[in-house]
Amino acid sequence: MATHSRYGGVVPELASREHLRAIVPAVRMALEESSTQLEKLSAIAVTEGPGLVGSLLVGMTYGKALAMVHKLPLIAVNHIEGHIHAVASQSAVEFPALALVVSGGHTHLFEVAEGFRYRLLGKTRDDAAGEAFDKVAKLLGFGYPGGPVIDMLAPHGNPDAVRFTLAKMKGNTLDFSFSGLKTAVLHYVRKQGNDSRPLFTESEIADVCASFQRVVVTVLIDRLFDAARRYQAKGVGIAGGVSANSRLRAELQQYGRSREMPTFLPSLGLSTDNAAMIAAAGLRKFRAGITAPDDLNADASLTL
Repeated sequence: MATHSRYGGVVPELASREHLRAIVPAVRMALEESSTQLEKLSAIAVTEGPGLVGSLLVGMTYGKALAMVHKLPLIAVNHIEGHIHAVASQSAVEFPALALVVSGGHTHLFEVAEGFRYRLLGKTRDDAAGEAFDKVAKLLGFGYPGGPVIDMLAPHGNPDAVRFTLAKMKGNTLDFSFSGLKTAVLHYVRKQGNDSRPLFTESEIADVCASFQRVVVTVLIDRLFDAARRYQAKGVGIAGGVSANSRLRAELQQYGRSREMPTFLPSLGLSTDNAAMIAAAGLRKFRAGITAPDDLNADASLTL
């Protein structure tokens, strides 16, 4: 993240260069820490998409080369499915369940059936939840990534100080929209600041963070549990980078207890993008005999 912080977001070219620089040392470290060798592996799992195509190609090319040299099966994994398996690998999930994947690039609500079969129930129509966190943080003068900063400041503010409103969905009411909320924060910041009073106090910044976070978490939780009722889910889970948000984690568990609904969250270490979640999803596919063709290529817009 330090590479991208000065630019206020991920720069694709820099991201692919960082992947290229880090991939060999990262694999070596993983093998050393697990006390194993490449020759003892059963398969190689790679992320097929979605994502930045340059970064995807670095991982895929390296994974394909390892699989070819060591004559190992190659397993293609959807990045979003990997996030769902980050939760499933740590919990005993009963099906059908609902999975809400929320990150800087994704806000998708899935029904997950036996055998990890997926049906998309709702998605963002504009900004992803994590993207909205980062954009609002930038409006308030924070660096990138800004989501963790908002989460850190929000507990010190009043979540009802600023009455930001929820977006009303026409059509599919399980869809999400955060662009209007982001714009509302922008207008509020501009309205409050002027030549004689250009800056917020620390407490006022905390109030904006708390009020913004309240709305985002409310809409995520409401949509998730509305879908759980409609589709008679036996459990609900949240995955992706935004699942590390403290208020979101607390409210998910609180709502689950009040509705006697099992809830699932990844550990904080598995919340953000990581190789373990791809390995977990790859293991399931390997056991099912699902392998990738030799001409596998990266797909930046791959759907689940």
